[in-house]
Amino acid sequence: MKVTALIPDDLIKKVINVSGGKNITESLIIALNEYLQQKTVKYFQSELHERPLELREGFTAYKTREINRGR
Repeated sequence: MKVTALIPDDLIKKVINVSGGKNITESLIIALNEYLQQKTVKYFQSELHERPLELREGFTAYKTREINRGR
């Protein structure tokens, strides 16, 4: 998708330097993907904080290992 955006030159230069992209487009793609990954991690962290994982009663790693090994 082609996009026209007014982004300050100094910000673009910083993004290119930090991302290691070959050009503006590649650098922006790298930066946007990184941003989305960070937001996704923060989202799941907040979800886990609100609703922590609960293990079944009697759960043990040993029992799971036995099931996985087909015993």
